Amino acid sequence: MVRAEPGVAARGRAGEAPGRRPFRVVRIAAAVFAVALAAYVADVLAHPLPDMLSWFDLRVYNHSGEIARHSPARLYTWQLQPGIKFTYTPFAAVIFAVSSVLPWAVLTWLMTVANLAAVLATVWLTLRELGWRGQRLAAGLLGIGAVALWTEPVQRALHLGQVEPLLMVLIVWDVCQDDRRWWKGAGVGIAAGIKLVPLIFIPYLVLSGKLRQAAVVSAAFLASAGVGFAFLPRTSDNYWLTGYFLRPRNVGKVGSLLNQSLLAMLTRVDGTVRAANPTWLALAAVIVVLGVIAAALLYRSGRPVAGWVTCALTGLLASPISWDHHWIWIVPVIVVLVDAAVRSPTVGRRRVFLALAAAVAAVYGGWPYWRGPLAATPHGLVGFFIGARGVHQGLYLHAIQEVSVNLFLVAGSVMFAFALAAAARAWRELRAAGRGDAAVT
Repeated sequence: MVRAEPGVAARGRAGEAPGRRPFRVVRIAAAVFAVALAAYVADVLAHPLPDMLSWFDLRVYNHSGEIARHSPARLYTWQLQPGIKFTYTPFAAVIFAVSSVLPWAVLTWLMTVANLAAVLATVWLTLRELGWRGQRLAAGLLGIGAVALWTEPVQRALHLGQVEPLLMVLIVWDVCQDDRRWWKGAGVGIAAGIKLVPLIFIPYLVLSGKLRQAAVVSAAFLASAGVGFAFLPRTSDNYWLTGYFLRPRNVGKVGSLLNQSLLAMLTRVDGTVRAANPTWLALAAVIVVLGVIAAALLYRSGRPVAGWVTCALTGLLASPISWDHHWIWIVPVIVVLVDAAVRSPTVGRRRVFLALAAAVAAVYGGWPYWRGPLAATPHGLVGFFIGARGVHQGLYLHAIQEVSVNLFLVAGSVMFAFALAAAARAWRELRAAGRGDAAVT
């Protein structure tokens, strides 16, 4: 039997804190969120719109949708500009074919609002799953939402009009559903049908003992591929049967600093993807095995949120392409750390968890450029200390420069190590509980 996540068994006590003090905290959190949102709007208005909201990736989606409707044979050969191609699944192209019917001005602002709502909904869903209710939930949503808005992955997703926030909230919504719902897993399967990385949730669910949900994920994923074959048969043949989806270079320049994956780091060190591939395959396999086992152990020890967050983190580390906006999964990471701080029984532990949450927010923060025409626009710390070498130069660096070049990956690896340590402790707890049950028997 799965024990409740710390505090989840006492959802009412954790979430319902009567009195004027919680209401005062809500007002403070609301003020902080209002300032964060106002600062973002002011930043957008203070710069040329393309500097803040280029909707570059959304433009790729929109063009690919139009091509899927009118000339599907060109879908995977068309380029918006040299090296910029459509790389998602045929099922995604079918969805974009529908959205491309909308006027561009409507689509851009609709996507921006939807992405903002998706980030906040992710915070809300995660807090609810952790047992937060009432005024505490409202305060947590507003306070953490304000911090999340000013992280680089969120800012970058808004800038590009990326689909990543929508996929994240779809997955989080799905994994937070009651296990008794027969369709639980369909959201993860649909997300995997658009981008393949969420398939990592299948082994996690199997090891967690959720075989039915793993089957639903698989069925939903296969159904999405079926939709692609039904509407775009030749295009689907090209994507699935020629191995197109297995070539990371189709997605863009693997060695770009904006790609914060293990393969990208090795490519920057070795110089080419071909040279980096053998080492990456071996290390990625180890990461996947350790990560899904750790995630399953956390779930079985009564920490389901920590489990699926660890699973998502594993996907980021093992994937050949983890663009900076893919690291938007640090939003639920911050939620988990804040929750741990709130529930800590001692002041010392509370300060440690708050410091960890602040460190994650700082490392992934949307720090601005300091000078030039882009001054005050969100930039982040990736590559910040490499000076005149340029944003795509990752070779022959030293000390803080090397860390800066791989900053999101390094920080993600540290979080992964913490997750493995928590899973090891959970495994010891489970073994001790098993011995205790045997002794009673």
